[in-house]
Amino acid sequence: MLQLHASAASPYVRKVRVAVRELGLDAEVEEIDTATTPLGTDPRLATVNPLGKIPALVRDDGPALYDSRVICRYLNDRAGGALYPESRIWEVATLEATADGILDAAVLMVYETRFRPEPHRSEDWLEAQWAKIARALDALGGRWMSHLSGRLDIGQIAVGCALGYLDFRHPERNWREGRGALDDWFAVFAKRPAMVATRPPAP
Repeated sequence: MLQLHASAASPYVRKVRVAVRELGLDAEVEEIDTATTPLGTDPRLATVNPLGKIPALVRDDGPALYDSRVICRYLNDRAGGALYPESRIWEVATLEATADGILDAAVLMVYETRFRPEPHRSEDWLEAQWAKIARALDALGGRWMSHLSGRLDIGQIAVGCALGYLDFRHPERNWREGRGALDDWFAVFAKRPAMVATRPPAP
């Protein structure tokens, strides 16, 4: 049995949880609810991931794995899945990196308002992070729609989780405005059973 240190609110964890379900590995992965913040790490997590970050996957046959990209690749290989098709692996990897970059910026925005004392918060910092997200969203809508509409791969899962996180943590930014094709794609993708089962709790 694999053990996944997880939090339902983490978009990086959600990517792994979606992959688990799409790969049919539900019965092989036990989820361990793990609380961690930039200012504090669950001691159980620190023993398996020295960086103190989730997700982290504990195995019986080797050291724990961490970082969602590493874990998803491992799970795909374990299941004999097709989330990393060799015929378009570089496109898939770039799409996943774009989605993870959106998440990185979106999470930093949350940290800025949640963990930095109000007198020290920077609106310029927040807007710079959103500018990165906006450029990435425009690139998805302008260059990647045919790929997003193709056979399921990890890039699509990553984008779906990134857009879901924007709805979860930054609804006031209205990422959908002017991005009708991406909005239409996500409306369909979000209905996949694996996405429905892993929706984050209401904030």
